[in-house]
Amino acid sequence: MKGQKGITLVALVITIIILLILAGISIASLNGSGLFDKAKKASNDYKNSEKVENNTLQEYENEINKYFNDYVAD
Repeated sequence: MKGQKGITLVALVITIIILLILAGISIASLNGSGLFDKAKKASNDYKNSEKVENNTLQEYENEINKYFNDYVAD
């Protein structure tokens, strides 16, 4: 077993712990800057604008169908 080259379990665990600490710091800094709140607001704004657009398109379609039905009835 001696003389084998490779990574030890202790080195692997230490590396994972360091990566977890860095990830925690990154998430905390993103949360502190309000990035997640801005993303939620942007998502809500998009959904609201999508609803408005769909309503407008439905109104246009209803208006076109009304004129088309009047034309066909004549």
